[in-house]
Amino acid sequence: MTAAALTGFVTGLSLILAIGAQNAFVLRQGLLRQHVFPLALFCAASDAVLIAAGVAGFGALTAYWPGLPLVMSLAGAAFLVVYGLTRLAAAWRGGHAIENGAGAQSLRRTLAIAAAFTWLNPHVYLDTLGLVGAVSTGFAPGSDRLAFGIGATGASFVFFFGLGYGARLIAPVMRSAFAWRFLDAGIGVTMLAIAAKLVLGVI
Repeated sequence: MTAAALTGFVTGLSLILAIGAQNAFVLRQGLLRQHVFPLALFCAASDAVLIAAGVAGFGALTAYWPGLPLVMSLAGAAFLVVYGLTRLAAAWRGGHAIENGAGAQSLRRTLAIAAAFTWLNPHVYLDTLGLVGAVSTGFAPGSDRLAFGIGATGASFVFFFGLGYGARLIAPVMRSAFAWRFLDAGIGVTMLAIAAKLVLGVI
């Protein structure tokens, strides 16, 4: 169970680390110290719902379509290769910037923006329902697969709360072009490694 939980944690963390609109928004709110707790909780809870659906629903679908794990694993690996290469290219180019605006906004508006970033992002469904669900099939149904899902969910909670509350600590570092390049390079290598594991697991 420990190995399954660790794999779930690493998988979830690797997929969520990319600095997209949602993460940049959480970072910005953390820098401004505005609604950090409810925002981080909302983002992490949204991930938990999607991850649970991916792990549970994917297993149910495989009972009707045994070839689905192979299809999803290969599709997921292809996406991860492209995504990983994209992050490596971004690391090579550099030039990241995080919007650092000012001005307070209501909690309702903050969560509405977070909801749009989360639920209107097509990649979140591929990441959670597809990729996390596909990787979860490498573990036996029951305690191991549950541990994998808990690990992946835990990664979301650790990341979003860490990002929100740690924003002020990492802000000076992340203004460095080298730091962004290092982060992107790490994400790219991790994605390629996960893709290789998916392919090797089905051939």
